[in-house]
Amino acid sequence: MAASAALLSTTTAMAQDNGTAALETMTVEAAAVPDSAAGPDSSIVARRTMTGSKTDTEVLDLSNSVSTVTEEEMRTRNVQSLEQAIGYTAGVAVDQYGGDDRYDYFMIRGFDGTSAGTYRDGLSRRTVNFTGGKLEPYGLQRIDILKGSTSTLFGLNAPGGMVNAITKRPLDYDFGEVYTTLGDDHTETAADFGGPIDQAGEWTYRITTKWQDAELSADETRDDRFYFAPALTWKPDDNTSLTFLADFNKRRGNTSHAIPIGSNIDPETFLGEPDFNDMDRFERNVGYLFEHNFQNGLTFRQNARYTHLDMDYRHVYLSDADPADRRDAYVVAGERDQYAIDNQLQFDHEFEGIRTRTLAGFDYNNDEVDERSRFGSAGGIDISNPRYCGDACVTLGAPSDFRQKQLSRGTYLQEELTFDDRWIVTLGGRYDEIKTDTADATYSDYAFTKRAGLTWKALENLSLYTNYSESFQPPSSRSLIVGSAEPEEGRQYEVGVKYRPTDNALVTLAAFDLTQENVTKQVTPSIYRQVGEINVRGLELEGKLALNDRLNMTAAYSYWDPEIKEDGLTGNEGNRPMLVPRHIASVWADYTIPGDSTRGDLTLGLGTRFVGDTWVDDENSDKAASYTLVDAMARYDLTENVDLAVNVTNLFDRDYLTYVDNVSNSGFYGDGRSVLTTLRYHW
Repeated sequence: MAASAALLSTTTAMAQDNGTAALETMTVEAAAVPDSAAGPDSSIVARRTMTGSKTDTEVLDLSNSVSTVTEEEMRTRNVQSLEQAIGYTAGVAVDQYGGDDRYDYFMIRGFDGTSAGTYRDGLSRRTVNFTGGKLEPYGLQRIDILKGSTSTLFGLNAPGGMVNAITKRPLDYDFGEVYTTLGDDHTETAADFGGPIDQAGEWTYRITTKWQDAELSADETRDDRFYFAPALTWKPDDNTSLTFLADFNKRRGNTSHAIPIGSNIDPETFLGEPDFNDMDRFERNVGYLFEHNFQNGLTFRQNARYTHLDMDYRHVYLSDADPADRRDAYVVAGERDQYAIDNQLQFDHEFEGIRTRTLAGFDYNNDEVDERSRFGSAGGIDISNPRYCGDACVTLGAPSDFRQKQLSRGTYLQEELTFDDRWIVTLGGRYDEIKTDTADATYSDYAFTKRAGLTWKALENLSLYTNYSESFQPPSSRSLIVGSAEPEEGRQYEVGVKYRPTDNALVTLAAFDLTQENVTKQVTPSIYRQVGEINVRGLELEGKLALNDRLNMTAAYSYWDPEIKEDGLTGNEGNRPMLVPRHIASVWADYTIPGDSTRGDLTLGLGTRFVGDTWVDDENSDKAASYTLVDAMARYDLTENVDLAVNVTNLFDRDYLTYVDNVSNSGFYGDGRSVLTTLRYHW
């Protein structure tokens, strides 16, 4: 939250007029403190980011496309998941599997980012096979979405881009809030507070915690959480800071659910087994963010994190065209340990009118996953009158193990050159070395990825840019791929325009051509295959506006033209890849009606999201229809420190189909209407 300060300076002029002294008063307005490149932000419009180039850079100066969802925007819409948080962003599609809430599902520029595209504080938090976590949005102070190939800076990554979640950190002033949220089968309470510990402000702290006992819209679902995140910052001077971050994220969820296509039963009907319906995780993270400025243009940064994750997954699901005949069962017990560290050395210099910013870095990631799974069957079920049989009807086969240890090292170099304050050239290269150990073999992969970009500041508030970038990613579950497993490689060409009409507004337009080779596709729960080449060409338009502390507005439109260029396994050349829409559009606006002496401020918000039709498979055998959803909110300030808010998602409770499994004739529907009422006290 940027603060505005006004300094009153008084000077005395000794005027010898009639023997009296005249006092001349001068008022000076100080410029607003700029928002941090990592948040928090003073509005829904971010000015700076660390994600686009790993350096503190104005969004207008970047030669790539970055969107930001600020803490204010997440609070206004009361987002309950990462998917809800980024769902109004251009170039991003969410909710591909409807009511399947096991993971944070999203797609950037037509390519899946669920397993490899999620980062936290610049460090990877990928999902391997089944073992992966979900982010708690309340623990974040902003979310950056970097679009396009990003391996030159961030290493192993999907070609469409990445989501970088920024953890809440201590602030240098006292603050806090507590709230309670109630809804239909939903109880939630949370607190977030902190400030200086000592009088000098050398030590600051923050505590963020949340407890939730909730169900989702469908039958036999749950979304229970406990999140606790302490943070501590030591800042002995203006040049050095060290922030310790830790969190405990315990979630008790459920598996995916579906109903037979054409059955005409309620989409919320549960056809699994309530006693065999678990997706429980306990994730623990501990790490730090360190930065030191040597005051000679040289700055060193080091970010590190250790993660331990335990997962318990039990699932009975539809597997036959006639559910009365049989269902299948699957059990996975997963454990994961991940160590990640990123070292950065930045040097800023100027010679002969040319500004240079050199970034050299080395990162290391050690990721070990151990899963034990059992596959089996369960008895059939009458879909019109479901009667559950519990564990007694589940028969499991012999256990099988999945073990993988992946060690990656990356060295990268980036040069940013600014000429005449108007031309910015960005050049980057990275060398990655990856060693993957499985139960059957050891694989070694090497890659050099490149990036080049040019930004022209046509005006102070208008920039045009172009870039070329590459991505590289070994398959995350290599031993499960049929045939020879090759690293996935991507390349992107992009041009764009960014316009900032006011300090609190930003409009961006981007066109891109993105290609990935050796794309990995899942065939069954334990079998994957690689298709030859997929290309997506597209156009993205996004605008964000915060006007007079009253009106906030976001609008986004994405057009994607995706095509399978090569597919040596099934002959799907020329088809559109599954689950990739051609059109995505959204708009959100909220307006605050100022209060007076008798009433408080009233804020009203309304949003809508449109997602075009998609094919349910690469064969393009069947389509899921397009759909439009409406969200709304209202907030009333009871006092200066207390407000009451109501948030509604899927306002008209629309039933919408997002995915069809043709093997089992199963349809996956999105979540129904949710109404949440929040009473918040803040100081």
